Amino acid sequence: MDAGAERLAAAVAGLTGQELRAPSALPGWTRGHVATHVARNADSLWNLLESARTGVPIPQYPSLEQRNADIEAGAGRGAAELAEDVRATAARFAEQVRAMPDDAWNAPVTAMAGWPHPAWYTVLRRWHEVEAHHVDLAAGYGPADWPEPYVRWALTSTLTDLAALPGDLRGELAGYRITATDSGESADLGWAAGGPEASGSGRALLGWLSGRTDGAGVTVRPEGPPPVPPPWPHDPSGF
Repeated sequence: MDAGAERLAAAVAGLTGQELRAPSALPGWTRGHVATHVARNADSLWNLLESARTGVPIPQYPSLEQRNADIEAGAGRGAAELAEDVRATAARFAEQVRAMPDDAWNAPVTAMAGWPHPAWYTVLRRWHEVEAHHVDLAAGYGPADWPEPYVRWALTSTLTDLAALPGDLRGELAGYRITATDSGESADLGWAAGGPEASGSGRALLGWLSGRTDGAGVTVRPEGPPPVPPPWPHDPSGF
């Protein structure tokens, strides 16, 4: 997680002002918006760990409106200021992680979206944010660059959580079996014998299921374009 945050900060530091104001891979956001969001996300997840550590209820963000306003307010800054914001907030979050008492890690906290999870899952949520949004920066970093440990964990998590979704939330993936050809991991999403299947390397599947690729490297049977996955990441399951 720390290494990923530093890679992202270094990428931001190398962008020109014009490049920072150019569109990112996220609709309606520039690269400056993405960088600011990563920094404010570190602050927000720090809040959840502080809540777990102290026992005092602290929301992830004061409100959705405040979250959006803070991102908008910071998006127009220069590369040096944005990169320092990403680095400083990442370091503050990492310090909080390392200082957490053992008995606080299972304390329940609540994501802004409303679903509860133990405090330890906050660290894994941050890992998603750092790696996925580095791709969203649209500055030369893609799923092919994701560290292998991240791919292994994130694919397992994604397949598990996807399989736990109610059928009506699986979208175009309803009825599919998804199989990683390199690890053998699979998820049955209401699949029945003879039903549709999608397969590929774990990295190709994660890029597709996370919405960071259009399905490059994914094979679909019956033949055709890969279906559109539901919004990612999914609500976590299994706590």
